[in-house]
Amino acid sequence: MKDVQNQSDDRGIAIQQVGVNEVHLPILIKTKEGGFQQVLANICFTVSLPKEYKGTHMSRFLEILAPWSRKPLAETEMETMLAEAMERLEAESACLKIEFKYFIDKRAPVSGRLSCLDLDCFFWGEMRMGEPMQFKLGVAVPFTSLCPCSREISVHGAHNQRSVCRCEVQFHPGTECIYIEDLAILVEEEASCPIYPLLKREDEKYVTERAYENPKFVEDILRDVVLALRRLPGIAWFSLVCENFESIHNHNAYASHEETVNE
Repeated sequence: MKDVQNQSDDRGIAIQQVGVNEVHLPILIKTKEGGFQQVLANICFTVSLPKEYKGTHMSRFLEILAPWSRKPLAETEMETMLAEAMERLEAESACLKIEFKYFIDKRAPVSGRLSCLDLDCFFWGEMRMGEPMQFKLGVAVPFTSLCPCSREISVHGAHNQRSVCRCEVQFHPGTECIYIEDLAILVEEEASCPIYPLLKREDEKYVTERAYENPKFVEDILRDVVLALRRLPGIAWFSLVCENFESIHNHNAYASHEETVNE
């Protein structure tokens, strides 16, 4: 049959990214324990298109993705998928972003009751001909923050809020990326208190008092996470956005930071 996409184009415009977006597939994500977790992924998969060609072959992206609904996936497998896309679509570069909800086990601090905390995560990979893959892990970690100013000036109590830190990390080639579970713990440790989906009364007492004893502004949390990330072996770059969903204002407190880390 006639291959229209493979016909020539005379407009002289190379397209940087062309492919498929909003592809929803079940994907197996490798876990720290050595197993895998099945998630529902939202995928964007693209390649570069030379100016000489009219279009790319969209079906080939799905052909590459389909087998990975049955095989555990992490950084190494992303590299395999990108290399296959460049070869099959005769492209100079390829980019893949996989967004998903990942669940980590959380034990309540006193009762020990087990529950699952959902985290919004993504894997992002980009490869160019003759260069190693660039890989980023993104995780949005929820936690509790308590206002130091409110605690200082109030006779009783202090206002606190649910907060989130959206963290993206990239490691030097040859260095393994951090696990989702470990990155979540790293962020939680710098908050006023972690969040637990399931709390009994004794747990609620604990988290309330812990937050009160560990007050932090959004700036404090962001700076402490920066220092923690700098200590990670092999980290090359990171980006942070911290946001407190204020309980006494109709706006949020916000702080962000991006940094390239020297080897």
